[in-house]
Amino acid sequence: MEVKAGNIVAFVLYFMLVVGIGIFFFLQDRKNSGEKSFFLGGRQMGGMVAALSAGASDMSAWVLMGLPGSIYLYGIGQIWISIGLLIGTILAWFLVAPRLRRYSILANDSITIPQYLTNRFLSSSKVLQVICAVIFIIVYCVYGASSISACGTLFKTLFNLDERIGMTIATVIIIAYVFLGGFNAVCWTDFLQGMLMLAALMITPIIAAIMLKVDGAVFPGTTPDHYYSLLSTGKFDWSSIANILTGLGWGLGYFGMPHIIVRYIAIKSEKEMKKSRIIGISWTGLILIMASVVGIVGRKYLGDSLTSASSTVFVQMAAKVFPVFIGGVIITAILAASMSTADSQLLASSSAFASDVYKTTINKHATDKQVLWAGRIIVVVISLIAFGIAMLGYGDEPIVKAAATIMTLVSAAWAAFGAAFGPVIILSLFWRRLNYKGAVAGIVTGFVVDVLWMFLLNYEYYGGHSALFNTELYEIIPGFIAGMCAAIGVSFATEAPSDEITALFDKVTNAKAVEVEDGEIKVS
Repeated sequence: MEVKAGNIVAFVLYFMLVVGIGIFFFLQDRKNSGEKSFFLGGRQMGGMVAALSAGASDMSAWVLMGLPGSIYLYGIGQIWISIGLLIGTILAWFLVAPRLRRYSILANDSITIPQYLTNRFLSSSKVLQVICAVIFIIVYCVYGASSISACGTLFKTLFNLDERIGMTIATVIIIAYVFLGGFNAVCWTDFLQGMLMLAALMITPIIAAIMLKVDGAVFPGTTPDHYYSLLSTGKFDWSSIANILTGLGWGLGYFGMPHIIVRYIAIKSEKEMKKSRIIGISWTGLILIMASVVGIVGRKYLGDSLTSASSTVFVQMAAKVFPVFIGGVIITAILAASMSTADSQLLASSSAFASDVYKTTINKHATDKQVLWAGRIIVVVISLIAFGIAMLGYGDEPIVKAAATIMTLVSAAWAAFGAAFGPVIILSLFWRRLNYKGAVAGIVTGFVVDVLWMFLLNYEYYGGHSALFNTELYEIIPGFIAGMCAAIGVSFATEAPSDEITALFDKVTNAKAVEVEDGEIKVS
């Protein structure tokens, strides 16, 4: 693609804006510093900002590159992922969000997911917090790599710039505004990015569809067999069944995705929670529908010209249907998607380390300032590790290159979080009998089964050669089931929760609303 000044101007303006947001909140937080402010925004997120931030941190570049590219290449049988994600986000907003917010406040004002899970059982043990933090850091390094890799692909496509240079630029900018502004900067940049993503996905395929009637505007090409079938192979066989189950299985990830569900905790009131639910579900539904439409329209508009670069279908469409500067702004939405997820991942992992490892085991007498700087340092460390993982995709080993693609990295990280934390989050909110040991067993079992299933039974999907056989079934499903069974089994096999723990559970269950006003908790 030819390098154009309008594209460069659009990118520069966007970069200046997000870094400016980081600087603004850095100056604000100097007046009101503290880990709750840096990691949770002081529980003062409004409904719209919280909803779009949760959505944008979820819908990373894969929804603008991976998903449309997959539908463009293989057909509408791939939309089962969209269906699964939509079902998952609806259930998460209705079942998890309101109760998790109330529980986190009443459970000693928890500001991270590991803190909540520990305080839920009124435990003084830090084992669960440390385990959670370790899983966070490992998985977020992989997850962050997907976003950084997407930035490299984008810079290459738009500016003919080496992918590694593009990844370096993106990494530096993400570090800058997360390092400076913390949770507030992340949420407000996510809000901006969410609006930009929605506008881009709403406008681009509509204009392209109109241009389908213009002579010479459409690339010639053919569609593969069964392109318009909801069954991936065109017939009801195991591959099609596994594809449907896998797509629906993506929805399980919403129950255990730390950088998404922490937004529920940050919402400032029950009234704002209801507003967030409507906005969040509506936004996610529109994004998923239009991302699928991009892939279908892209196949008609661009023919089969991108079969070797299907992830760029949205970029190519936007560049062709809009004037240079507007096209540059629209395409910036992809960078926005990459950065919106990367910033949330960095903040979630840094908060887990600073609050749940550094403050509890390394420096038990740490001041707020020391905790903040520990979090900022881990932001840099994880960014550099994620950058290194993304760089593996540009090495000479074909297995490493295949396993470091955007979609495979996202798939692996999404499954690991969903399997490890999803079952325990659900049980902690709705099952009175769950105990601390059951929670630990559920998290560890879900994570281990997920990873083993991926490497032993699904490794072909990630670019390797399976040691046993390829099940074609997304590893989040067996991991989630194993984690749920382990949590329930161990809880029944060990001592029941104390009266204090069950009393806290009953208090949350019976509460219609929990608010924090002037530092005082009010339950009604």
